[in-house]
Amino acid sequence: MGRSIAPRMPFCVILLFLVGTRSPGADLTLAPDGPRLRVRPGATYLESTDGKPFFWLADTVWSGPAVATLNDWNTYLADRRAKHFTVVQFNAVCPWRVNQADAAGEPAYTGRDPIAINEKYFARLDKYYDAIERNGLVAAPVLLWANTKGDAGTELSEDDAVRLARYQVQRYGKRNVVWILAGDNRYTADLSARWQRIGRRVFADFPDAVATTHPTGMNWPWDEHGWREEKWLSFLGYQSGHGDGNKTFAWLTSGSVAKAWKIEPVKPIINLEPPYEDHLAYQSKRPHDAHSVRRATYWSLLVTPTAGVTYGGHGIWSWETERGRTPAAHGGTGVANPWFEAKDLPGAADVGRAAQLFQSIEWWRLRPAPGLLLNQPGEHEPAKFIAVAATGDRDTVVAYLPEGGEIVFDAAKLKVMRLEAFNPRTGERTAIAAREPGRFALPSGEDWVLVASP
Repeated sequence: MGRSIAPRMPFCVILLFLVGTRSPGADLTLAPDGPRLRVRPGATYLESTDGKPFFWLADTVWSGPAVATLNDWNTYLADRRAKHFTVVQFNAVCPWRVNQADAAGEPAYTGRDPIAINEKYFARLDKYYDAIERNGLVAAPVLLWANTKGDAGTELSEDDAVRLARYQVQRYGKRNVVWILAGDNRYTADLSARWQRIGRRVFADFPDAVATTHPTGMNWPWDEHGWREEKWLSFLGYQSGHGDGNKTFAWLTSGSVAKAWKIEPVKPIINLEPPYEDHLAYQSKRPHDAHSVRRATYWSLLVTPTAGVTYGGHGIWSWETERGRTPAAHGGTGVANPWFEAKDLPGAADVGRAAQLFQSIEWWRLRPAPGLLLNQPGEHEPAKFIAVAATGDRDTVVAYLPEGGEIVFDAAKLKVMRLEAFNPRTGERTAIAAREPGRFALPSGEDWVLVASP
């Protein structure tokens, strides 16, 4: 048996939207021979080339394609599609500090200056891309992990990094792929200049490629060093990370991320690495539970224009196959369940329900709307931050309470008053009445979503 999962903590979500509205982008998956993804200039979300908004719900499985058997990989992908995921994030290249080679013992390249591409490695990887596409999911590979010694993006020269990344884009570019150029990089001034040069060279002949890059935790470099002007950078990814202290909460809800969405040129913003479920939190040293995952998920979806969010499960990201092990080179993360148990952590189903909920409204019209609130407990207690988003005409409003209690809107600004309570753990709905105009209380200290219409 795997070790037990900590009990879920109560928290609360409020979502207000026009009842009965159905999203034209409600189809979560894209057929292998169907439309591809794109980002229109000035847009705040991804869409398919037939114009349908695409809700990004990614799962993190960095080591999966390198070490999983193909049968296990197909089992995993079917599970993720059933749970309403739309994207799979993985590390495309070995060596990196977790996996020096794939399951067949092959690295992606040999030698240096210039490297020699290992065809055997990529011939095997082809089958894992094929499986993603057959399941109607979008592949989001990290082309070059680049955090520390041993990672390809750190070890290779700039020319070799371009050679390896460009090879992958050429090989897989006709698929439905979103590229993550570098993984877990700090993007200081010098490193930003390096990766900008690499990005320009890699994507120079692929103007339709959808690409981003992945920074270290609580790192927002995109409004410095000229990043927003990089034409190949389609959207802004970030990592809120695995903390559970007030500094982490405030960084996500009130820091650079929340302040950046109006800066020109506007681009979609997506949290590519919130806390992994069952991963030890940096401050408390307790495993992140489903409550922690939901809190980060809803905050991430509402503090910027909604585009999507990524989930991670401890034991899935590193593709553990045995019980009682800590992921390689990640000693502080805690013992992980094997992937076939970790895939059923409750937070994965919870974020799938969140995706379904957002897909039932015109989520792409939402913008942060903190001015609708008359009280903000997060000013004094960051863990209680209430995130609010609304459409421009306020016919749809979404508000999130992480610890239940009461919410007070400016009734003069609120167009919607009839509400239902949606249980994000079960999907059940019940009617709920306002105590007085603009004032609502949740029926319990557990998580709830309120559905409202005029």
